[in-house]
Amino acid sequence: GLFVWRLRNAGVRQIPYRFVHLYHIANNRLITFQYFNFLKRMYVTQYNKDLSQQAKPKSNSIVSPFHELQRLDQEKKVVHKISPVSPVHQSWSEMSSRNELRDMKSAAETEDSVIPAGAGSKEDRQWKEMKLRLDDLPGILARLSKIKLTALVVSTASAGFAMAPVPFELTCFLLASLGTGLASCAANSINQFFEVPFDSNMNRTKNRPLVRGQISPLLAVCFAASCGVPGIALLTLGVNPLTGALGAFNIFLYTCCYTPLKRMSIANTWVGAVVGAIPPIMGWTAATGSLDAGALLLGGILYSWQFPHFNALSWGLREDYSRGGYCMMSVTHPGLCRRVALRHCLALIGLSTVAPVLNITTWTFPVISLPINLYISYLGFRFYRDADRSSSRKLFFCSLWHLPMLLLVMFTCKKSVLEKEDKGDLPGRSRERATEIRLP
Repeated sequence: GLFVWRLRNAGVRQIPYRFVHLYHIANNRLITFQYFNFLKRMYVTQYNKDLSQQAKPKSNSIVSPFHELQRLDQEKKVVHKISPVSPVHQSWSEMSSRNELRDMKSAAETEDSVIPAGAGSKEDRQWKEMKLRLDDLPGILARLSKIKLTALVVSTASAGFAMAPVPFELTCFLLASLGTGLASCAANSINQFFEVPFDSNMNRTKNRPLVRGQISPLLAVCFAASCGVPGIALLTLGVNPLTGALGAFNIFLYTCCYTPLKRMSIANTWVGAVVGAIPPIMGWTAATGSLDAGALLLGGILYSWQFPHFNALSWGLREDYSRGGYCMMSVTHPGLCRRVALRHCLALIGLSTVAPVLNITTWTFPVISLPINLYISYLGFRFYRDADRSSSRKLFFCSLWHLPMLLLVMFTCKKSVLEKEDKGDLPGRSRERATEIRLP
């Protein structure tokens, strides 16, 4: 009995050790998931060779059509040696090989040259150093200076010069237009120089020359200096000091105030509107040499026009502006963006009515300009009510033809110089010019 009792106690004590030993043995003999995948791949490659990937021989860079057709025939023979499978359950390798053979046949039939078709595309996709060529430099500098925006600035300055109540002087007009264009090129180049890291995050600006590295920042700064210094000197010495001071102030306002404010506050839109309102004032001062009520009226029209134009444009670019880190009304204050656009559309009607009161145009100008002002106001109301991309796009495209149409109607309804001279409304310098022209 004692012997049986001792064996029982010893067996009970060894039970935990036996469990641990069995666990280690089972753990060593278990098949893991990685080992199972390895066995499956070995089975596929050894017992089912139809499912294995077939390496396609690399073709030479330049081969003759005769050798190309021979290689196609050889591949065709190799494909016919593959064991057939049931038509219902076709393997992926056979389907892909048939598609490749069909593509190769069509390529061999339509090939006209000895160079493979994919050689050029592969070279285009390779990383390569971007070199600046002299043939591409004019186009790059045109995009750096935002040539379309510069053309708009020069056209508004020309409109201000044409609306001035003085006889037209071609030399002064050309000097003022050239100086204004050079100043605009300088301001736009400096603006792109400061905004390279932010423009790279936006789809609209990611292909600008400085972002893509087509030119160096030093070349951009040198180009801006070579445009800004002669432009301001031309406006100051060739036209008058007042116009030169306005041009220098506009460059400072655009580069040092508007550009950094775009990432700080929505006040950048109002500052940018002032920048766009100065060119017609420069055209007026270039013709008259003084800052009159007519210059301020033209500046007010350009100031109000920019809000429906830019707010409608920025509404469709909200994702881009948000990605680039710009603080725009359309991103942070969408309701205010629509209200401001509608408000300044209506302001254009009032500014057009003030023009004959200031003796700049006849009373036919408010009447003739009323339909186009009402139409842009209607689109501004639609944009305010609907707040979608369709209404913003219609308002933006309307603003593109509204401004030249309004300035053209304003020019046709302008009061003649002789009428103002008879009434004594001309300023001193303008009266002297008119008298000089009328003298024999």
